[in-house]
Amino acid sequence: MICRLYIEQALQLGSPVTLPPDQGHYLRQVMRLQAGDQVILFNGQGGEYSGHIEQLTKTDSQCIVDAFSEISRELSYELYIVQAACRSEKIESVLQKGTELGAAGFHIVQSERSSLQLTGNRLDKRLNRWRKIIIEAAEQCGRTHIPKLTWNDSLLSLSSSGLSVVLHPHEARDWNKLKPELITASNITLAIGPEGGWSSRDLECLKEKNFQPMSFGSRILRTETAAPALLAAIQAIRND
Repeated sequence: MICRLYIEQALQLGSPVTLPPDQGHYLRQVMRLQAGDQVILFNGQGGEYSGHIEQLTKTDSQCIVDAFSEISRELSYELYIVQAACRSEKIESVLQKGTELGAAGFHIVQSERSSLQLTGNRLDKRLNRWRKIIIEAAEQCGRTHIPKLTWNDSLLSLSSSGLSVVLHPHEARDWNKLKPELITASNITLAIGPEGGWSSRDLECLKEKNFQPMSFGSRILRTETAAPALLAAIQAIRND
């Protein structure tokens, strides 16, 4: 398996690419690669580049870009996940699995029952860690774009477009009744509540933002299970 690396810069055929120290360390110490070995590079702008390692030392790591492939492994529609802030390890699971399953972006939002409170430096550090998790998942699964990530201090700051659905077990349309819309929508937003579920105030706010309540089966899913399960189910009915 050829190693894939996300490079946050323009890539040009025949040009050298200097790797950041952490990527050089990864290739050298974890993957045990050396000069001459092949790599795949992508910058999130679409497609991917094949290349080879020119130099790999503790102080200098460079690759040469050899060819471009206009390949896409993205979904044919855009699907965004609104995840209510919860324990960090649960958010990390949603980001990793959601990226692997093709989500276009994630909006982490404070809700009335959110257990995670972040501000200032703590928020910046956590966002950096979450972005790293998204990038690593995209590298591993073959994505050619990097999903977007935003932090929202309240549900009032959310914006919705296309078909917007909030997962809720009560007073909601059944998943089966929404299938025709889920199959044809070009833009879908799924809102998932925290460990304690959405409050009545949260639901009213989401309804004002044009989110439709939807139930998904007879069992109550954990917050970190819901988004990946829905993503997989939607892909199945759309044959994507």
